[in-house]
Amino acid sequence: MKDNQAKYPQLRFKGFTDPWEQRKLSDFSKTTYGGGTPKTAVTEYWDGNIPWIQSSNLTVDDVQEVNLDKFITDDAIKNSAAKLIPANSIAIVTRVGVGKLTLMKQEFATSQDFLSLSELHVDEQFGLYSIYKLLQKELNNIQGTSIKGMTKADLLTKDIMIPVEKDEQIKIGSFFKQLDHLITLHQRKLAKLKELKQGYLQKLFPRNGSKFPQLRFAGFADAWEQRKLKDTLSLIKDGTHGTHKDGNFSMLLSTKNLINGKVVFNKSKDRKIGKKDYDSIFKGYSIHEKDVLLSVVGSIGRLALYYPQDIPIAFQRSVAILRGNKSLEQEFLKYVLETHDAQRQLKMRTTMSAQPDLFLGDLSQVMIKVPIFKEQIKIIKIFDSISNLIASNQRKLEKLQELKKGYLQKMFC
Repeated sequence: MKDNQAKYPQLRFKGFTDPWEQRKLSDFSKTTYGGGTPKTAVTEYWDGNIPWIQSSNLTVDDVQEVNLDKFITDDAIKNSAAKLIPANSIAIVTRVGVGKLTLMKQEFATSQDFLSLSELHVDEQFGLYSIYKLLQKELNNIQGTSIKGMTKADLLTKDIMIPVEKDEQIKIGSFFKQLDHLITLHQRKLAKLKELKQGYLQKLFPRNGSKFPQLRFAGFADAWEQRKLKDTLSLIKDGTHGTHKDGNFSMLLSTKNLINGKVVFNKSKDRKIGKKDYDSIFKGYSIHEKDVLLSVVGSIGRLALYYPQDIPIAFQRSVAILRGNKSLEQEFLKYVLETHDAQRQLKMRTTMSAQPDLFLGDLSQVMIKVPIFKEQIKIIKIFDSISNLIASNQRKLEKLQELKKGYLQKMFC
């Protein structure tokens, strides 16, 4: 029964009922190619018009886009292990960057880290996504091992189930291509919103020693005040320095949990501690809503605002809690610390040892510029609006990516 079920995907397009058949990856194409790298010292090899790709030209989980930045000549092909590979071939990374692949619509060459399938016996897009799904499975199998790749010969022996009817292959391939196109559009929109935010961070805050921002709201003309961070805060505190037993009362937050301005947990994997340890951490103080969280160990300078979640949160030493005094809005504090000038100071004051470390004494000396309270509110509204758009588009993108994962599981055997 299980063998029979394996021949039918969980989700199918209307009109298709025949069982799928098992093939070796080697059955997907008439011809396969390896690759090679022409001598980089011979500049004449690198001024041609034949695209030459390496793993870094491809993006994980994006099989449609490829960044072409190197082009070689016919002489480079003749005098190296590189091969001229026909158009409409699938290029698969088998070593550094396993899991990356793309469909090349023009003649090309690759580094030795690729296996390319040419003169395909399956629909191009179906072949692309079925191999992508196969590679994801293989990556899960080798995760946590010392294996960094797979041999081309081994890859070609892998089994893949395919629909016999070409029309079903075409529908599946077209569906995933459109879904990836939608994901790419959201990624580009998200990137533009982040660029917009960076632009406003440069224009709405003073730069290069000035006390006046480049862009200003009507009615505000006074110079901003320059202050040490310690003079604007009512609390500056890092997380626990001690060791704590695992428990089930509180999440134990660290640098890795500060993602895109938010606190993000993987509740099934991230550490939890018990109530006794949680209470001991906050014995001398309490955490307030909208306290600014700043990473001070490892990836210095990540920021988020604290909002209570459905489970209490304790903090490791890698995260500092900053609370402004009455003259400083918490949201403004977060945004000013995101500016290039503040981030530069954070990095300059970081101690390099086993990993980057920013001590609270050094953090408290960081200089920031602060306007009057009413101007802070105006600036907060602008950045809250952009940040909300970024968060909304990030959620849409993540939903589309999860949708793709789900369809990959249900539309392939």
